[in-house]
Amino acid sequence: MSEVTPRYPGRAPIEAYGNGGFRFAGMSHRGSILCLPAAIRAWPAESVTDITADLIRILQEEGAVSGVLLLGTGRSPVFPSAAVLDAFRQAGLWLEVMDTGAAARTYNVLLAEERDVSAALLAVD
Repeated sequence: MSEVTPRYPGRAPIEAYGNGGFRFAGMSHRGSILCLPAAIRAWPAESVTDITADLIRILQEEGAVSGVLLLGTGRSPVFPSAAVLDAFRQAGLWLEVMDTGAAARTYNVLLAEERDVSAALLAVD
């Protein structure tokens, strides 16, 4: 039996972050999350080194094939490897790297403006 990835069906602003997780839609989630066009789902990444080109496949499967992907990398902005950056470029995905707090706030603003935005947010303590 395959493992089911926890997900919230729909888009919602990030209400809070910290203590190893996030609050959104009146719920809390411990761990990192992906905020996608049709859902917010758990993401097993814990650090920038866990980010691979496989994230592109997940984004494409979830309908995040255009717009901007905000990458929240923890307490400070840290770029993924050159290979990962190149894979995003080749896939035609616009990647913005920032700390998790800035990424969550920017996601909320762009979501409120009904812009084409997704976010990959690493949890912070």
